[in-house]
Amino acid sequence: MYSFESDFLETHPIPHSLLRTVRLLGEYRGKEALFMQQTPQALESLRRVAIIQSTESSNRIEGILAPADRIKKLVEHKTTPENRSEQEIAGYRDALATIHANYPNMPFTTSVVLQLHRDLYQFLSQQGGRWKMTDNQILESRADGTKVIRFQPIPAYRTPDAMDRLHTLFNNQWERGEIDPLLLIPAYVLDFLCIHPFIDGNGRMARLLTLLLLYQAGFQVGRYISLEHLIENQRVGYYEALYKSSQGWHEGAHTLVPWWEYFLGVMLMGAYREFEHRTGELTTAHGAKTELVLGVFRKLPEEFRYADLAQACPNVSRPTIKRVLSQLREERKVECVKPGRDAVWRKTRS
Repeated sequence: MYSFESDFLETHPIPHSLLRTVRLLGEYRGKEALFMQQTPQALESLRRVAIIQSTESSNRIEGILAPADRIKKLVEHKTTPENRSEQEIAGYRDALATIHANYPNMPFTTSVVLQLHRDLYQFLSQQGGRWKMTDNQILESRADGTKVIRFQPIPAYRTPDAMDRLHTLFNNQWERGEIDPLLLIPAYVLDFLCIHPFIDGNGRMARLLTLLLLYQAGFQVGRYISLEHLIENQRVGYYEALYKSSQGWHEGAHTLVPWWEYFLGVMLMGAYREFEHRTGELTTAHGAKTELVLGVFRKLPEEFRYADLAQACPNVSRPTIKRVLSQLREERKVECVKPGRDAVWRKTRS
């Protein structure tokens, strides 16, 4: 909550490099929206892989392990959990599915946070969906086996009020719209982890809430590229950035820059670059560009111009578009009503 107190965010210095990252992410979001409209079929395989990777990686970061084939069957609802690890994996699967299906209609309240935590532990005997009842600590295990306190979170008795205040302040900033959501979201995640409101499951909840907020801000890349998988592969940088930005948090004297730079410049930018790479592979695969043109054609009005089709398929050559139109004409699905450079086509009812 201390990242949102007083005028902390309004007066926080932001490096120019970070502002460039925010601008680039906005551009990536525009490309993502266009690609989602053009090639929904091509993205389906990415979505299926991302769900499995997200469920596996977010749990594995916390030391919750299961064989890959079991995780795949659990995610696809083809089996039931057989032990504690599989119960926790199944809980994450369901919480993730709730976010994917319902994010536009999920108010960002503490009740929703508690509901998601309850879903996370629905297959376990321990009760989820309630704030911690005893104090907890964030510990670091060293090579010699000793453990040291890395951060001391908010005590248990203050947790309900701290979470209420965090959500009130965050939602006020979100609704005012004066600060970019890409700066607000990681600030919320940092404060959530500094409060550490649950006895168990804080890391997984932080990653679920990250997805929820990014989806609500219009950044959907986590649906197709697993952010959790990226974090797992960069976990040293993840924990180091959190540590640096949490120092002085209790006094409101911390800096968000290390965490902002990791969250936006490493994790989210990395996801969009991977998305761009993977979708490029999909659209250059044999037959994929034909499917792209056909998918756009189905969404066009009954009468359309050749230029409409070409504009909606910027990465497809004119010969390919003409070939698809010729194929559709042979199948009596379309007819040319005005030839030439400004050709007009009409869908047939046959």
